[in-house]
Amino acid sequence: SGKEVPFHPGRGDASQEQTDEHSFSVLEPFSDGFRNYHKNSFNINAEKMLLDKAHLLGLSAPEMTVLVGGLRSLAIGNNDIGNFTENHNKISNDFFINLLDMNIKWQPTGRNSYNGKNRLNGEEVRTASRADLVFGSNSQLRAIAEVYAEDDSNEKFITDFIKAWNKVMNADRYDL
Repeated sequence: SGKEVPFHPGRGDASQEQTDEHSFSVLEPFSDGFRNYHKNSFNINAEKMLLDKAHLLGLSAPEMTVLVGGLRSLAIGNNDIGNFTENHNKISNDFFINLLDMNIKWQPTGRNSYNGKNRLNGEEVRTASRADLVFGSNSQLRAIAEVYAEDDSNEKFITDFIKAWNKVMNADRYDL
């Protein structure tokens, strides 16, 4: 779309050689709905962990929604679950368009996974997590998702994504 994403480089004082990678293993998350990651052994629903993470980041519901949709459109995640777009090289509102497709019937396949089947022929067309489907099942998040799924809202989606992305990327930057 030709939109510019502001960038402020972060910490540059520690090299890879100076980093003890093993010490960071204790920081590994149990769940991250933004990346569609959720440990199977973790006994809290993925969508609740997504909402908790968004709250910790100081995000509003629209900011969380647009970030998840943008990351899914770029196929940024732990797996192929929730990737509903053909072109992963650009940010688009395709995730919400495809998520809200009424021709898809979602059926659980596990504690955190669902298959989306075409209602007409029964063909499996998508897979999703609980963190994906919350944007269709929660009334407040669905209302936001429907705005972004509109045919003429891709530019708004991209603009809102850039704002939310910068909010998260600069959240700890007291020097800006």
